[in-house]
Amino acid sequence: MRANRRRDTAPELAVRRELWRRGHRYLVDATPEGTNRRRRADVVLRGARVAVYVDGCFWHSCPRHLHVPKANRAWWEVKLASIVERDRRNDSELLAAGWLPVRIWEHEDPAAAVDALELVIGQRR
Repeated sequence: MRANRRRDTAPELAVRRELWRRGHRYLVDATPEGTNRRRRADVVLRGARVAVYVDGCFWHSCPRHLHVPKANRAWWEVKLASIVERDRRNDSELLAAGWLPVRIWEHEDPAAAVDALELVIGQRR
């Protein structure tokens, strides 16, 4: 568990590099204003009030790549379901505070993800 990074994962860095290359400025590993301080977004775009999360396929139960370990399967199913539930609660808290949560899977192409993100940013401004 110690090897699992909280921030600066390779997919997150790829998305951040693409955002920066396209001229977007952002906060990294920050709490959006008006939300729970324990829930930090990977990228916060303050002007558009968008909170971006680059979710890992294993931990956040990607529908395409979900693989529950065979050892201690029941425990892992409960653990992974609780993470998904926490993500949904966090999304609803962000929406209530006026922020738009955007979730990007780690397997997505960073350029395509930022293309979609730019459409959302354009609509929010």
